[in-house]
Amino acid sequence: MDQPLLDVMQARHSVRAYRDTPITGDTLAALQACIEDCNRQSGLHIQLVREEPRAFDGFMAHYGKFSGVKNYIAMVGKKGPALEQTCGYWGQRVVLRAQALGLNTCWVAMTFAKVSGAYRLDAGEKLCCVIAIGYGQTQGAPHKIKTPEQVSRAGAACPDWFRQGVQAALLAPTAMNQQKFTLTLQSDGRVQAKPGAGFYTKLDLGIVKCHFELGSGKDGSIWA
Repeated sequence: MDQPLLDVMQARHSVRAYRDTPITGDTLAALQACIEDCNRQSGLHIQLVREEPRAFDGFMAHYGKFSGVKNYIAMVGKKGPALEQTCGYWGQRVVLRAQALGLNTCWVAMTFAKVSGAYRLDAGEKLCCVIAIGYGQTQGAPHKIKTPEQVSRAGAACPDWFRQGVQAALLAPTAMNQQKFTLTLQSDGRVQAKPGAGFYTKLDLGIVKCHFELGSGKDGSIWA
């Protein structure tokens, strides 16, 4: 795995408290460029919402221990069975780019309010979730993670690329840090990725697939 990319994955932790520092200049331009590129490749309608505090100013946000959130990424796309996983995959690409730019992030599925007019929904689109983003008051903290054996299956001759992909997948954020996924190396050299049971496991699986590809050096053709 590319060491700088591994460093970004290891350094990135969920952050819920943010400083009152706007995202501007080259950082903003680079973040917008990443979002536009992800939209082109995925067909999603990802949007950066800036200086909009209302989404994280209600009871649910305070219950979720969010504070100072004025910027977030709206993960928007066409309704359909693949939306959650697609949003997870491409949203995490944006998250890793944000981390490399010195920003902090947190995936948010429930503890925010939908603010009319803050982002655009075209015909047939829906908001899947949002990602809080900005300059954190801290860099967050690591959480306990599972072992590779708990989330993957491979034969005795496990190739290095698969092992590296699994290690990267274990650094992927998942709902409630439950890491409910299984990666199985098949006899044809492809990988089967299965979500576990529970809320947002399809979203999580997209995030996991993003990390696995980046860690293993493989592309989307690796998936069975």
